[in-house]
Amino acid sequence: MDYSSGVWQFEGQGFVPNGTSGTTIAQIHRASHGATTLILRIYNGNMMYYARDKIEKNLYNRWFRLNIIHDVDGGQLMVFIDGIQKFQTADKGPGNLYFKCGVYAARSNISYYMESRWRDIKIFKK
Repeated sequence: MDYSSGVWQFEGQGFVPNGTSGTTIAQIHRASHGATTLILRIYNGNMMYYARDKIEKNLYNRWFRLNIIHDVDGGQLMVFIDGIQKFQTADKGPGNLYFKCGVYAARSNISYYMESRWRDIKIFKK
């Protein structure tokens, strides 16, 4: 589902098994400044914003609830893990945007084994 204005939220239950590293598990695709507005990656069990900022640690081998709120008009992104806000940043501009989750290899420092599991995925619009 594409969006270009308003406040949108992704919610899903995610699981990343031990051994998966250097993988993108969730993203907001497209932006006016780059190919993506948000990328969440797992490196050694830690969730990172791209490869820069640590959002949460020790996510291997457990189900966690991920919520991503994107206020397009306000230019803000918020990431929640298990109902607790862990990260906030400016977005990369408006565009024809959409949420993605799954397994996408990062450019470097990747493992040979990559997996993420997802259930109960919902998209909300305010």
